[in-house]
Amino acid sequence: MTDFLVSQATSQIAIKSRSMGLKLIVVCFLAVLMTIPAFFVGALVDDRTRRASDVTKEISDHVGGAQTFLGPTLAIPYKVPPVSPSEHEKHGTYLVFPAQGSAVLKTATEERHRSLFKVPVFQADIKLDATFNLAGVPAAAPQGAELDWSRAEIVVGVSDARGALADATLTTDTKTVTLVPAVAAENISFGDDQNQRLKLTLFGAKVGDIAKPDAQFRATSILRFSGAERIAVLAYGKTTHLSAQGDWRSPGFDGGILPVSRNITDSGFTADWSVPFIARGVRSEGPIESMRGLDTTALGISFIEVADPYQSVNRSLKYVLLFLGLLFLSYFIFEVTTGKRVHPAQYVLVGMAQLIFYLLLLSLAERIGFDFGFLIAGVATVTLLSANAAWVFSSRRQGIRALTIFGPLYVAIYLLLRLEDNALLVGAIASFLTVAAVMYFTRGIDWYSSLPAPRIPEQPASLFPKDTA
Repeated sequence: MTDFLVSQATSQIAIKSRSMGLKLIVVCFLAVLMTIPAFFVGALVDDRTRRASDVTKEISDHVGGAQTFLGPTLAIPYKVPPVSPSEHEKHGTYLVFPAQGSAVLKTATEERHRSLFKVPVFQADIKLDATFNLAGVPAAAPQGAELDWSRAEIVVGVSDARGALADATLTTDTKTVTLVPAVAAENISFGDDQNQRLKLTLFGAKVGDIAKPDAQFRATSILRFSGAERIAVLAYGKTTHLSAQGDWRSPGFDGGILPVSRNITDSGFTADWSVPFIARGVRSEGPIESMRGLDTTALGISFIEVADPYQSVNRSLKYVLLFLGLLFLSYFIFEVTTGKRVHPAQYVLVGMAQLIFYLLLLSLAERIGFDFGFLIAGVATVTLLSANAAWVFSSRRQGIRALTIFGPLYVAIYLLLRLEDNALLVGAIASFLTVAAVMYFTRGIDWYSSLPAPRIPEQPASLFPKDTA
């Protein structure tokens, strides 16, 4: 009697272990478990991203890197005599920005390659005009400061002087001279973050003959520099206008102030900025150390790739659970509808195929771009998964069925990645509709019923098995 009860209990446990409801829970657990290896794929993407950044920095160091320019600015040395015997004489530089600043920027770009990586570099011709009106100067000098007008200089600034392709010149109302390292101030820094401070090297020319109290004059500086990835001009005038054009087909406009107009075509771009004094947010004159905030007025252009392969692959990895969930759910529906059991190990193999898809995508995207990489990796993976369905279920019909499901699924995932800002919304809606469809088509299933016992084929299945279901 005891043996009979034990036998019945064992039989009930075996039946429950084969129930479809329990199998669905196991499949969901496997889908979540298979996301763990995806973290290693993500680490590989991060490693390749860092390698690309290292190559970018290496190339940038040779051509000047991201460049930021300061237009003609008047720099006047000053001293503050001591008011008591215990004090020392103080020295400083007083900056006067032009009343009007007008800049013209033209860039020509090319891509420098290093192994699989490429970096956009540019050559820029820059014309910086400035109109000075010194009436009322100085209006913000330290108390007791004495300005040395005879040593006044007009300075221009650049973030990386190694990118100079020609000598910089300055033309005033009286003469044209070559700029040399400034004497009044060798460099200037902006920004509160020590790690991200904008540091400019200053070059200047003495203008003591024309820079006098209440004077008015014009100055024009011509620069030719190389750089990589980004170029920017600070709003150096009380009111500043910048006109830029270049041959890069996918520029990004950034910095503290965006252009008022832009036009991007297959042959390049044009853009115009107009910055009034109240938008600039920086005083028109004052000691050099008080000019905080000028870095936030940068009028910037970034030379970016429309489809960064590493960024695109990284974004696709964020949907790995959705990918695996839909694949496993599809195989489970096949299992329920065909009546043939699928071992958890076979689900693991399906998950491994999906993870290898990301490796294929990453390696191909580095060479031929994300779009073609996704096409080749996707076609290969869909073909494998569909063939696997035919092998597992011993049915060509199930293989074709899998192909008609997985093909559109990968197309939908690709479109989802291309939606960018709307990807989360569309992905959430698609997931909701998918679960709703599964609920509807499985509404008649008795989840407490057991799965059929595995069938042992009489002979090995061929590459494309005949239908048995």
